[in-house]
Amino acid sequence: MRSRKALCIVALTSLAVALPAAPAHAAQQLVVDLASNTGPLRYGATGFLYGLGDEGIPNETMLAALRPQVAAQKPPDGLQHPNGDALRIAPMFKRAGGREIQIYMQDIYPNWPYDNLGINDYLSKVDTITRKVVADPHRSMVVYVPFNEPDLIWYSGNLSRFLTDWRTVYQRIRSIDAGARIAGPNFASYRSGDLRTFMTYARNNNVLPDVTTWHELGNDFFTSWDNHYNDYRAIESSLGISPRPININEYARSSGDLGVPGNLVQFVAKFERSKVDGCLAYWTTAGGLNDLVTRNNQATGAWWLYKWYGELTGNTVAVTPPSVSHQGLAAYDAGKRQARVIFGGNNPSSGTYDTDVVVRGVSTLGSSVHVTVWGVDATGTNPSGGPYVVREGDFTASGGQIIVPLTGLRGTSAYHMTITPNTDLSTVGASSRYQAEYARIDGSARVTYGSNTGYSGTSFVEGYGASTNASTKFVVTVPSDGYYNIGLRYSAGPYTGAPAGRSIRLRLNGSDLTDLSLPGTADWNTWNTVTTRVFLPAGISRIEANAFASDDRDAINIDYLDVNATAGTITTYQAESSANTLSGAARVSGGHVGYIGNGSANWLRFNNVNVPAAGRYRMVVSYANAEVQGDHQYNNNIVDRGADISVNGGAAKRVYFRNTLAWTTFYTTVIDVNLVAGNNTITFSNATAYAPDIDLIRIAAPIGS
Repeated sequence: MRSRKALCIVALTSLAVALPAAPAHAAQQLVVDLASNTGPLRYGATGFLYGLGDEGIPNETMLAALRPQVAAQKPPDGLQHPNGDALRIAPMFKRAGGREIQIYMQDIYPNWPYDNLGINDYLSKVDTITRKVVADPHRSMVVYVPFNEPDLIWYSGNLSRFLTDWRTVYQRIRSIDAGARIAGPNFASYRSGDLRTFMTYARNNNVLPDVTTWHELGNDFFTSWDNHYNDYRAIESSLGISPRPININEYARSSGDLGVPGNLVQFVAKFERSKVDGCLAYWTTAGGLNDLVTRNNQATGAWWLYKWYGELTGNTVAVTPPSVSHQGLAAYDAGKRQARVIFGGNNPSSGTYDTDVVVRGVSTLGSSVHVTVWGVDATGTNPSGGPYVVREGDFTASGGQIIVPLTGLRGTSAYHMTITPNTDLSTVGASSRYQAEYARIDGSARVTYGSNTGYSGTSFVEGYGASTNASTKFVVTVPSDGYYNIGLRYSAGPYTGAPAGRSIRLRLNGSDLTDLSLPGTADWNTWNTVTTRVFLPAGISRIEANAFASDDRDAINIDYLDVNATAGTITTYQAESSANTLSGAARVSGGHVGYIGNGSANWLRFNNVNVPAAGRYRMVVSYANAEVQGDHQYNNNIVDRGADISVNGGAAKRVYFRNTLAWTTFYTTVIDVNLVAGNNTITFSNATAYAPDIDLIRIAAPIGS
């Protein structure tokens, strides 16, 4: 949303919101019914408007761990913002599992409100955009959004002209892309009367949107979402229109929601309950998943909420919240015999509250169950240390239900409860321990509750025998770039046709890392830990333990993964060193090198980068980038500077560096480079634009010796 008028309305009403308030420490009840199946998970709330900047902005791992669904971005070569081109981010978004990319077509214009140069001018731009989409290999992911907040810009007070232009633009898109999916009307708020008029006109003129969109940016969302949703579905029904997918492609208020888990969980719960999609609003800077990501690859507190959401499995079940300002979402996976609940929210959000979580239908898990509750706090745009344990224990069902009393919960925080059969042999452990039964599992991997002993936590993951696709996917967090001991606890008992010694393939952040040798164990109740020293970037990493062999050498059970800091060889090369080569305008300034790029002659070359053996290495680049392009009413139009990086004079690879917001602020990004044994050169350049200022590089082997 980009209207100054709308921004002021949202800001003013946010001060006057009157949601039902619960007095501090007055227990309320959040009721979950595991026996009431409400359908498959959609994960629809995990969408972002300008959440992606350029390839690698944010780090792909930050996106992939969330099970992303929809990205709303500018059209190819759009001028509204300096980054966020839909077709440029499409490859990364697809690799990360994204489903749909909405193109805000009017963002082809440089100014907000959009330059009103007449419909013919706009149609010529629509032609260009549509042809570029048709020629792109990712065209099947695209949904066109022809108009953005038409009720506030070109058509304010003139709905009839908007309807005429909607038909004209819709037909022009379809004339070029016959299979185009088109979304609208994209009103700035829910407008019942105008939506009815729009849908009636669209039906009568055969220009119905394939996806219906509007924005939820005000306080009325908390009290009126169900009314909005039900009213719109009633409009469709009364007009004989088949139900359209709904995407609230801008949600959350301009202040107090982005980055605040306790507020965002309310949107997540309501959108999932209604099975609609949504995109977090673009109120701050592009490329940071709308304040879920900071420093490009580190998680804020709110990121963990969406990670929990993406790891729900099975079907959603009925949840009855205590109030409109305290919401919950729950899912039950019958195969894993595991239920999960995400909840939070309070009014005022700065206060604390008590909640009794009542879970009905737990008899499917047994007469006694094990419950663990995690919390995550708001951290603004600072990195989060990750979730912490709020409560853990066993509960005996009475009348088919349990009651889990929770006290002193924070209004700005979100909470995550897991419910499993009462088979725990230990607590979940330190925050550096990641239990396999709570990780995302794929292929034939499964969680069972049998007679095994000796494991940690509530269970373990099996299903690796006779499998080439079993996978346990851990999401871990570390505070800084460096080496960490990765300890995999496993069992590898006798298995027909399998060798005594086993192995498993470790994958790190989307790339194969190593095949880990695992000595066999005496039986399946005997557990062993094998530790590998691995270089991890600061923030979030995905570590997968994957089956890969056809001869059952990978037939193991997995208990947990431990991640602990350790020492390792990391060699630092300062950019300003006299051993390096500076060309053209590139020069040393304040202990770093600036003015790299903006011409093919201006480059920085690190010389004598020495490694003992040929192979792939991690290169940590410390850099600054505070470039801003143009002006905007409230978005900071940051630029993701790119550098073309060449090793030993080979083909250059373009790498984008997220904005650090100040020239004196240095972030790090980690890049893989292939080096030869002995001395190497690494060159930073950019023939067409400035690269970031470079402070230093550090070189480390992926696996420490």
